[in-house]
Amino acid sequence: MKKTFIIFSFMIIVALFFVTPVTATAAISTIAPGNTVFIGEQGLDVTSVMNGDSQIAWWASGAAIATSSPDYIVSISNQTNFYVSPTDFGSHQGSWYRFSASSKANGTAFIVMDPQLDIRVEDSTVNVDVTDKWVPSGDDLKFIIETNLVQIMQRIGVNSIPVTVYVQSPTGGTFNALLDSTGNANPIVDIPVTTNPFSPSFSWNTGKRDIYPPGTYYIWAECDVNSMKDNYGQLGKTISQQVSLLNQDQNPLIANSGYVTNPTTQIAVVAPQITTAIATPAVTSSPTTQYATSVQTVIPIAPPVTTTLAIPPANIPIQAKSSGFEAGLVAASMFFAIVLLFRKQ
Repeated sequence: MKKTFIIFSFMIIVALFFVTPVTATAAISTIAPGNTVFIGEQGLDVTSVMNGDSQIAWWASGAAIATSSPDYIVSISNQTNFYVSPTDFGSHQGSWYRFSASSKANGTAFIVMDPQLDIRVEDSTVNVDVTDKWVPSGDDLKFIIETNLVQIMQRIGVNSIPVTVYVQSPTGGTFNALLDSTGNANPIVDIPVTTNPFSPSFSWNTGKRDIYPPGTYYIWAECDVNSMKDNYGQLGKTISQQVSLLNQDQNPLIANSGYVTNPTTQIAVVAPQITTAIATPAVTSSPTTQYATSVQTVIPIAPPVTTTLAIPPANIPIQAKSSGFEAGLVAASMFFAIVLLFRKQ
C-alpha cells in the first residue's frame, strides 16, 4: 500500500507541472479592486471586486460621489463571467464604484478604458521609420507596437499581453512567422508585449525572394485578450490601422525604369569638346539657377481586412495544437494508471 501511495503522489506532482501554465492564462481574466478593464473584454471574474455587492455605479466627471446620485448603474448577476459591454461602458469610461444596497458608493471597483492599438515599421539597417514607405529588399525590419493594453499587467500573475502581427504578401497570403537574416523563423502570433511602445527582439529580413517577392505588403496588429476583438473589433482599438510597405530594389522616386543597383555594362567615356576663343566679346547674362522639384510618391493602403484571412504560404511553419493538449493527455494517463494500480491491490 505504501508503494501505491508513493506512485500516486508522484503522478499528482507530474500532473500539476503540466497544468500550471493553464492557470497562468486564467489570471488574465481575474480582476482585483482598482484594476483597469477594457471595453469588449468578457468572461472576467470580478468576485473580489464586488465584495458582496451586486451593482456598480458611475458618476460623471466632477460629480460629488458622496452626496449625488450616480449617472449610470449596472447590475452584475454573474460575477465570474462579467462582460465590459460597449453599450454600457462605451460612453461611461473611467472609475466605477461598488454600489451598496443602501444606494451609496462602497469603494472603487475598477477603471474602464477604451483599448488602443497601433503598429509602425522601422528599417533597422538604416534606422529609419518606413511605415507606408518603401524598403530595399534585404534590409532588416522591426515592428513597433504601441498600445495601452499593457495596463492589463496590473492583474496578479499577468506578465505580458499577447498581440498578433499580420503581414499580408503581395499575393494575398499572410504569414505566422518571419525569417531573420540567419534564416530562423520567428513567430508573430501572440507576441508577448510587455511595454508601451514595444519592439519584438527579432528582425524581419526581406531578402529571400522566393518567400518575400517584391511588391506591397500590408501589416496590422490584433489583440483578442478575453475575446475583446471579437466583441469590439474596431480599427485603432483592438485592431490597428493597416500600414503598407513597398519591398523592392529601386527607389520609387527614381523615374528611370532601367535603373539597376549593380550595372554590368561599361559606361562610354566621352572625349572633352575643344572650343575656340572668339575675338568678339561675348554678351553675358545673369545665370539662371534651376531648382529640383521634390516628388512624393503616395502608396495606396488597402481597405481594412475584417474577414478571415488567406492561409499563410506553405514555406512558413504554421502553429499546431492548442494550449492544454498536453495537460489533457497527462490527465487521461493518470486516470488509467490509477485504475490499474488499485485493481492490482
